[in-house]
Amino acid sequence: MAGAMDPTRRYRQLRDDLDLVDTIANRAALAEECLALGKYDEALGHYDRVLALPLGDEPVFMLGKARAEFGLGALDAAIATLEEVKRRWPSYQFAEGHLLYAIALEKAGRTDEALANYDDVGRYYPGAEPRVRQAQLLQRLGRGEEARAIATDVARSLGRAPDHVRRRQAQWLTAARQIAGV
Repeated sequence: MAGAMDPTRRYRQLRDDLDLVDTIANRAALAEECLALGKYDEALGHYDRVLALPLGDEPVFMLGKARAEFGLGALDAAIATLEEVKRRWPSYQFAEGHLLYAIALEKAGRTDEALANYDDVGRYYPGAEPRVRQAQLLQRLGRGEEARAIATDVARSLGRAPDHVRRRQAQWLTAARQIAGV
């Protein structure tokens, strides 16, 4: 409740923590909070600093940097950062990063690559978002039949899911039903 009444309270506390002790953990926590508040420029600065520190060169911080770049609209930078994660840590599984990569590709106009990545991440992502985004993109590209097939499958799968899953996926279920025409 305190966060709803004062959304920057945690930010100020994390900033104070960083001022007291400049550690990777404190800086990364502040960077995450900056992302949550839409302070992408500040988040990017913190992630760049963390990545430059000894022991700071980790994929999770690169993903945070990519999220900040994406939030700033620096799509090419976000794509490059995510590609760097894949290159340097090829076995690192990062569903959220993979989805962000597909979205950034789509927004950058690289639709074929975006479709392939939505398909890939849709196979293991814990939710319907990548598949629905894939269907939405197919629909915008005039490939309605393919879009409807994917959306129908998503709507059918989510329709059979438990109530708590349908509630958490409500936005994507609604979008899938609209595309599927059901």
